[in-house]
Amino acid sequence: MQHTLRQVFRSGKFIVGFSILMTILLIVIIYPWVVRHPPLQIIGQGTFFPPGIYVNVYDAIHAPTLYTLNLEDAAANRIGNKLRQEDRVAMKEWLVAFGVPEDEIDIDDTEKLLALWEANYNPDLRLPGMTFARHRYFQRVNASIDGLLSTEPAIIAAPNSETGALEQKALIRQTDYANVDEVANVRILALGTDNFGRDVLTQLVAATAVSLVIGLVAGLIATTIGLTLGLLAGYIGGLVDDVLMFFTNLFTVIPTFVLLILISFSIGQDKRGAITIAMVIGFTSWVWTARAVRSQVLSLRNRDHVNLSKLSGHSVPRIILVDILPYIASYVVMAFILQVSSGILAEAGLSILGLGPRTTETPTLGLMMNWAMIYQAHILGKWWAYLPVLVTIALVSFSMNLMNTGLDQVFNPALRD
Repeated sequence: MQHTLRQVFRSGKFIVGFSILMTILLIVIIYPWVVRHPPLQIIGQGTFFPPGIYVNVYDAIHAPTLYTLNLEDAAANRIGNKLRQEDRVAMKEWLVAFGVPEDEIDIDDTEKLLALWEANYNPDLRLPGMTFARHRYFQRVNASIDGLLSTEPAIIAAPNSETGALEQKALIRQTDYANVDEVANVRILALGTDNFGRDVLTQLVAATAVSLVIGLVAGLIATTIGLTLGLLAGYIGGLVDDVLMFFTNLFTVIPTFVLLILISFSIGQDKRGAITIAMVIGFTSWVWTARAVRSQVLSLRNRDHVNLSKLSGHSVPRIILVDILPYIASYVVMAFILQVSSGILAEAGLSILGLGPRTTETPTLGLMMNWAMIYQAHILGKWWAYLPVLVTIALVSFSMNLMNTGLDQVFNPALRD
């Protein structure tokens, strides 16, 4: 056993695949202990917040201490954040269409450009040939650049309790900065939020854990059924083999995924839990394992050690478990790894079609893809809602296939170097 394990862990492909899978498992186990937020908690009043660090503005303004920093590029960054290069080009387009000579417009000179814009732009004027969407775009640009070059501080005012008139309480200068460690409420959204305003990273970790459980349960069921039927059919033979292979061939003719769709649809949304879906996948994906195990057993049942066990009067269960099963154990392990990977992919496919587990309890990788597609994240360019899910599914499948290839090289003499 130790010699076999040493051989396995000398396989480069197995080590790479095993390392990737263990890294994913460690993240899945450790992350919930560090970030104790429910994966389906709605934290954002809106959809698809981009990745970043979110600082509470109210707390930032009322931080214990405000620090003065004179940064050279602060003003340029502030202007560039509100007036992008494409906005400058669009402003020039409007001014030229309005009648301003093109040679008088310098889009790199912010002060001159804004002066021309302020002198000529009319938010109520819609130029000939301009679509309504484009007209609204110019209105938004005009609103965003209002007071852009102002150096005056922002005033914080509050109503007087007696007169009701606003009174100045504080001034926030453009050189005032708050230390983020002194701000009471800060939330890191490394992958932003989804269409419901939920933290994508927290949801992704929880979904990976659930999908791995689904793959594990489905793999155990499929491998157990396939192994049992394959051992019985291959060793006993005769009528038993004919009956078992009849049912196996019957399931082979029916496309597995179509069968999955029909069964999942018939169960109903309210009864489709993660384990239920895993069981459905497991009970419909054992066929190729049974056929492969049967072919292995057929080549083993007439070996000398098996015939000797028969002559010794050993029972059929003992012969199968002691004299045949150990010789195909490596193949069973490889089949189990592939079944787990196939189970995760099958759940993802079902969930994308809306036939996966219940959407109100626990997320899965497939459900996250389903939500992203329904709310058109791929069309709107909200990559953080679907790309991390695709990468996670690819990494899990890739790691398991690498492990399987590495094991195949170790246990298959024809593939050894």
